[in-house]
Amino acid sequence: MTTPDANPTHRIALFQQREIRRVIHGGEWWFVITDVVGALTDSANPQGYLKDMRRRDPPFAEALKGGGQIAPPLGLPFDTPGGRQLLQCWNTEGIFRLIQSIPSPKAEPFKRWLARVGYERIQEIEDPELATKRTRALYQAKGYSDDWIEKRMRSIAIRDELTGEWKKRGVREQREYAILTAEISQAAFGLTPAEYAEFKRLKRENLRDHMTDLELIFSMLGEAATTEITRNKDAQGFPQSQQAAREGGTVAGNARRELEQRSGRNVVTSENYLALTQAAKKSKEVKNTKES
Repeated sequence: MTTPDANPTHRIALFQQREIRRVIHGGEWWFVITDVVGALTDSANPQGYLKDMRRRDPPFAEALKGGGQIAPPLGLPFDTPGGRQLLQCWNTEGIFRLIQSIPSPKAEPFKRWLARVGYERIQEIEDPELATKRTRALYQAKGYSDDWIEKRMRSIAIRDELTGEWKKRGVREQREYAILTAEISQAAFGLTPAEYAEFKRLKRENLRDHMTDLELIFSMLGEAATTEITRNKDAQGFPQSQQAAREGGTVAGNARRELEQRSGRNVVTSENYLALTQAAKKSKEVKNTKES
């Protein structure tokens, strides 16, 4: 089995308002299979639909096992509300094979979408700044404010810097990254990422995409502090990195509690930032309509 890239680049793309999670592995895009199935079929249970496809289409089931000339699907790591998990992904060629087995009017538009996504990857290799610009554009299309987007982009950079340190210091991907992230979150907010996502009533959505400004700021502080402590103490391996993560998260946790004491308001909230933004925007539009 092919080993996932040590530090894959994750991205969410939109196809007809449906989110498709994808990751760069081996220099090409790999797409979460159930996301594609859900986008093409509108099924409430893409996993079950995929299981039925295997049963009724033996050649397709064989392709999923690695038979034929197409690379088989891979389990690649993604951050989910339940922590970092391996999700079954397929490259562009595999997704084209998947489309052949799904009778859907969306098949042709999806093929064109895949072709465009592949071309965008070539452009981003030639000009890496394009990837950042496209991420900003995606957040803007979803309705996020420019100020929030600036913080989110910075949080991504801080997270990448931290995981880069972990990688250099012998921390293994997937499970250990998830444990260290949970240590920081627990110390900073009193909640693990999974508990935090449940508190915000999220399902598979990215937790940080639904954080308020202050939640993002303290999340960044926890991870930036962890990076600084890891470097200054020259933490090596998982146990020392875990201690650094606790200490970095505690820095953010202490700052959060002091702000809460002085402001009289909790930083941690069950509110969904995007829902709040869209509701405020709608309210403003209604008000402007009434005034006009």
